[in-house]
Amino acid sequence: MNNTIKLSTVLVSLLLSTAVLNADSIGEPGRSAGAKNPLNNVYFGEQHLHTERSADAFAFGTRNTPDDAYRYCKGEAVLKNTSGKKVQRVTPYDWCAVTDHAVFFGMMPLMLDKNNPLSQTPIGKKMMSGNSAESEEAFAEIIASVAAGKPISYLMDRKVMSSVWEDQKAISNKHNDPGKFTTLIAFEWTSVPYFQNLHHNVFFRDDKGPDMIFSALDSVKREDLWTYQEVQRAMGHENFSIPHNSNLSNSLMFSPRNTYGTIIDKKYAERSQRNSVAVEITQTKGTSETHPALSPNDEFAGFETMYKHLIGTSGMIVGKIDHSYVRRALTDGVGFQEMIGANPWKLGFVAGADAHTAFSVNEEFNYTGSSGQLDDTAKLRLNNKMMVSGEPGLKWSSSGATAVWAPENTRTEIFDGIKRKETYGTSGTLIRLRFFGGWDYPSDLVKDKEFVKKAYANGVPMGGDLPKKPSNGKASKAPTFAVWALKDPNSANLDRIQIIKGWYLNGYPRETVYDVAWSDGRKVDAETGKVPAVGNTVDIKTAKYENSIGDTQLSAVWTDPDFKESQHAVYYARVIEIPTPRWTTYDAAKLGVEPPKSVPATLQERAWSSPIWYTPEKKLVKKLEFYPGLQQFLD
Repeated sequence: MNNTIKLSTVLVSLLLSTAVLNADSIGEPGRSAGAKNPLNNVYFGEQHLHTERSADAFAFGTRNTPDDAYRYCKGEAVLKNTSGKKVQRVTPYDWCAVTDHAVFFGMMPLMLDKNNPLSQTPIGKKMMSGNSAESEEAFAEIIASVAAGKPISYLMDRKVMSSVWEDQKAISNKHNDPGKFTTLIAFEWTSVPYFQNLHHNVFFRDDKGPDMIFSALDSVKREDLWTYQEVQRAMGHENFSIPHNSNLSNSLMFSPRNTYGTIIDKKYAERSQRNSVAVEITQTKGTSETHPALSPNDEFAGFETMYKHLIGTSGMIVGKIDHSYVRRALTDGVGFQEMIGANPWKLGFVAGADAHTAFSVNEEFNYTGSSGQLDDTAKLRLNNKMMVSGEPGLKWSSSGATAVWAPENTRTEIFDGIKRKETYGTSGTLIRLRFFGGWDYPSDLVKDKEFVKKAYANGVPMGGDLPKKPSNGKASKAPTFAVWALKDPNSANLDRIQIIKGWYLNGYPRETVYDVAWSDGRKVDAETGKVPAVGNTVDIKTAKYENSIGDTQLSAVWTDPDFKESQHAVYYARVIEIPTPRWTTYDAAKLGVEPPKSVPATLQERAWSSPIWYTPEKKLVKKLEFYPGLQQFLD
């Protein structure tokens, strides 16, 4: 395999050899040069990475820099300091954002200078000891200070942090190469009140960015983060924030209450929608789509949900799940839309690494760990030892990747694509996915050479709101969705495409998963109404699989059979690959040992489209006096 082959090349060659549709109609993937494509190209990238400038990453022994992170995403071979080995992506990315923590931003690397007083502080001594146990102690002290809102005074030099932030922006701008490789100026706001995760990454559209960033030691309240965003926007720094790891929020991330304990009102919902445009659906600390306990009828709900203890608790506290997952949040969002006239959780989907090594980890077969010296060898990763961060390394995931549909690969277009939610997240695989909604799509639309052009013209793409139903009598009685997916050339064939619907009924959340396209001519089971499993070709011992099952591409035009004109609803597409080895199985094969029993030996990689929303006319809505699904915690 040529390690430097460009994403655009491999995808275009596959497309030309297998697809029914031509490149002009669907948008050429990853194209970096030439005129803007009005039908949009797909650009894969990383929107969540930490380097030595993040306090926890430094505590884990990471000494790789933002410059290293961008070079790695471009496809260069980079020396990983904790292992002393060079690492390289098989498929280079089109764009990247480094999101170092605002808390104690850039202070830790000063400890490398033995003459700097920081090296002689209690935390400095532990971090520089070379002992991983002492490094974890230092991490525990840092996260405890943030969780309690008690700054460590000697790590709070604003002048130093401001200087490092200016350098951070300069490095991002140095690597930003319009038409070839895009970077976004960004940072992480790491709110973790009492170890409950409310983390958000904040991204900027311009080259200058803000003069100073906003940390959880400034405030742990989401409303205050939004105020910071609004102030920066007024100063000319257009921005948005993206929450992540809702799965570890102990039901705070999507709680029906605001930070002050009262039920969400319209003003809160509108601020949320204006400032937080997307959510990270998967990353190395697990997948936040849904949970088997929330979606018992979804056989794919348990994907990478092993990470369940709150961050920083050393595995002592298991988080609540009811308002910690994205699917429930989307459904609650349309419930709020019906109840108060605004949706606080109108979110597109992205995915990322959140690796604290400076290196993205979306390639399952190429996983080298996420936590520096704590998991930088296969032997360490397969050890079941609990880490301070909450789980043993083997329960971490090799996730994920974000795809943006945009006219060209530039900072403004990538930013705008995420803002309008024409994005999708994947568990790491680089599946290509289109998802449109409308009222009068013909049943053969996905076979049309002008599929995408007609889909845009007569509907909306992922991330959009269904237009008002036409009154010309030609429209379907229910919305129709067109979905198309093409396999990653370096990954497995496709098992199926599903469309997930969420809505509120009699004041309670409801969901249904529909199989809309599947491989190998399988028949729907008459008793269960489900498509049977695709099979499994994985050889566990050798960590190899065959693409002898599944299809290279799948597509469908689907009409909601359970549509009610008076009900708010939300829809998104999910594309599932055939089974492949999990990274733990690849590591076990390299070591010649059995894969660990505590995690699955195989997994089915997937992609999730941003949702499409249906909002009925007000005159059709039968608003209730009470919504038990949203107001059950009223005093």
